[in-house]
Amino acid sequence: MSYLQQQRENKSGRRGFTLIELVITITVLTILTLAVVPLLKLSVKRQREQELRAALREIRLAIDEFRRDTVDMTCVGASATANPTATPNPTLYIDPRSKVKISDCTIFGVDNPDKYPPDLETLVSGVNVVPRATGLGGRGDINVDATKVGELATKKKIYLRKIPIDPMTGEAKWELRSCYDAADSDSWGGENVFDVRSKSKDTALNGEKYSDW
Repeated sequence: MSYLQQQRENKSGRRGFTLIELVITITVLTILTLAVVPLLKLSVKRQREQELRAALREIRLAIDEFRRDTVDMTCVGASATANPTATPNPTLYIDPRSKVKISDCTIFGVDNPDKYPPDLETLVSGVNVVPRATGLGGRGDINVDATKVGELATKKKIYLRKIPIDPMTGEAKWELRSCYDAADSDSWGGENVFDVRSKSKDTALNGEKYSDW
């Protein structure tokens, strides 16, 4: 066999081997793609679930903080205003995390005696508050500077920077529950906002419905 013939055969063999490699590479990449895409979708879903839990936690903490700031309000009827200088109830426990108390009772209707926020927008727009001086055991201190209270009576406290977006629906809209709604209720009574849930009816990775979280 001449040198030129050998070179031609070597080149022909290399071309054939390269084609086989290409086919094998494409096949492997296809298999990997089919395996990776479901994993990618799973990862995206898991991330959205984490965002949903964080959003629910943020709103629920704001609701609880609002409710703590209503303790020891002095309201008589829906149109009354709080009396910030009134002597606190010595038997009433005040959560030490509450540094102010809401001073505007007009935001609470007669059907909301438990004084949860009337809606989510109230948590964003804020409410008028007065400082809360606390003594031992979390009880209200009667030695409150009335002048200072009067100066701060128009201060507003914001409980939420904005209403979080539900990552499952892509909208800042939530299923609302009042403290008078049944646990399995599919409608909001409108008295107050005691809890929020996702509007999504999809199933989570753990088998639960997002609307049940």
